[in-house]
Amino acid sequence: MASGLAALLDDVAGIAKIAAASVDDVAGAAGRAGSKAVGVVVDDAAVTPGYAMGFTPDRELPIIWKIALGSLKNKFVFLLPGALLLSAFAPWAVTPLLMLGGAYLCFEATEKLMEAVGGHHPGEDLSELALSSEELEKQKVAGAIRTDLILSAEIMAIALADLSDRSLAVQAAALALVGLVITVGVYGVVALIVKMDDVGVHLSQRPDAFRRGLGRGLVRAMPHVLSLLSVVGTAAMLWVGGGIIVHGLHEFHVDFVPNLVEGARHAAAAALPAVGGVAGWIAYAAASAVVGLTVGAAVVAALLPFHRKH
Repeated sequence: MASGLAALLDDVAGIAKIAAASVDDVAGAAGRAGSKAVGVVVDDAAVTPGYAMGFTPDRELPIIWKIALGSLKNKFVFLLPGALLLSAFAPWAVTPLLMLGGAYLCFEATEKLMEAVGGHHPGEDLSELALSSEELEKQKVAGAIRTDLILSAEIMAIALADLSDRSLAVQAAALALVGLVITVGVYGVVALIVKMDDVGVHLSQRPDAFRRGLGRGLVRAMPHVLSLLSVVGTAAMLWVGGGIIVHGLHEFHVDFVPNLVEGARHAAAAALPAVGGVAGWIAYAAASAVVGLTVGAAVVAALLPFHRKH
């Protein structure tokens, strides 16, 4: 009996070690894969707060919650199974799909820049005014979830590209972990951003001067913070989308543009050796954004005849 129990305990211990190793493997793979998608995460966190703007404070968190649930549905119902099917049957399609998504990000950013330069379109504003608050909320949430689908697809595809040498089970678990952690992190930050002005109002009503001043400062700062986030979101779309295009061209051995971008990185790092890593990264991001703007402008030009028909 004792020897049988000892053997059982040895088996349980062995299974536990295997499980622990698998968990470590999944966590490590998820961490490495998720870090590659950080640019898209920045984009997501910067873009999303705009969808909750213009609503009463009591609707801001419910709107973010609806978008977060839609994001989880995008990742776990559509993108995760699709990513695993791609990995199993068509791994060659990951890079072209990444580039297609990157081109869409470039297109979105370029349109935002064109709208910023040309001003708002009154027809769009009037169409929103014609909607009830409930209809407008549904429209904004649906738009946010559509944008999230593209960004989440980029995140999952970038992560999948870094997991190509792992087993299908590890890929599935790592992608699920990446999707969950990024969704919780992004929408947690977004919820904090959109409620920061309410925190400021609350602090401004406190009795002591320090908290009152801090609260008033937050209230005054939030419109500028949200404007800055809009700029950062647009820049991130160009940088991320352009970077994906550059990486895809390199994968297909079309190296003229990738060599130019890498050359900008090395030139900046050599010119500022004291901060070479940072300077190189900034130069790479800026060059990628230029590529993104070029691609976005080309897509806008290609779609212009279709806009004119409508």
